[in-house]
Amino acid sequence: MNKVILMGRLTRDPEVRYSAGENSIAIARYTLAVERRFKKEGEATADFISCVAFAKQAEFADRYFRQGMRIIVSGRIQTGSYTNRDGIKIYTTDVVIEEQNFAESKSHTENGEKAQSNAPMMPEDANGFMNIPEGIDEELPFS
Repeated sequence: MNKVILMGRLTRDPEVRYSAGENSIAIARYTLAVERRFKKEGEATADFISCVAFAKQAEFADRYFRQGMRIIVSGRIQTGSYTNRDGIKIYTTDVVIEEQNFAESKSHTENGEKAQSNAPMMPEDANGFMNIPEGIDEELPFS
């Protein structure tokens, strides 16, 4: 099974190109900075994962994703290689995107802090998910 699920921040805006030919499709490339769960002293605290999306997923990324946004993606790892202009073989590893979603609300600023709002806020845990108060099960549309 080849399945990858990642959550991270975009290191830059997606770069979108279109394939050649009569039925061209959009191809979006972006890099996710994914924080490491456990940090060792002197080591980098994030991995930078190359992602590629095709067709409607690429168009969605182009329209809505911007540098610094936290997103969740799922897909598969694909390896490949090519020979560069100097005749050196280059090996590549990409996550081919099957699904992608926002991982934070629009109320978050680009630097990850919450924007000020007068609306009452639900308390969030350390991962940014809302805590649902006890005793409101009957008000939820699912259970």
